[in-house]
Amino acid sequence: QVQLVESGGGLVQAGGSLRLSCAASGRISRRDRVAWYRQAPGKQRELVAEIISGGSTSYADSVKGRFTATRDNAREMLYLQMNSLKPEDTGVYYCLRRSFWGQGTQVTVSS
Repeated sequence: QVQLVESGGGLVQAGGSLRLSCAASGRISRRDRVAWYRQAPGKQRELVAEIISGGSTSYADSVKGRFTATRDNAREMLYLQMNSLKPEDTGVYYCLRRSFWGQGTQVTVSS
């Protein structure tokens, strides 16, 4: 069992920044695959960023150059730094660790 608690969502104006956090507990490993997903109303849930053991990170084309995903293994935390936010970034953001999902946190970017 893995428990994931997310925080950091909120309302921000276009061009602003937010940092999302995901704290993990339970049966976790520093080698776990971790990822961020998001889902906007009327759209499919999409992979935003993924970090695998060894530090390799991949990003969706829509967020490349603006978002940065990092992990703090000492504290078992996952972060998503989001800069230059656009209205189309609006949605519910979820962290994923192995097959376990967080509860989601709402990000709203106003125009």
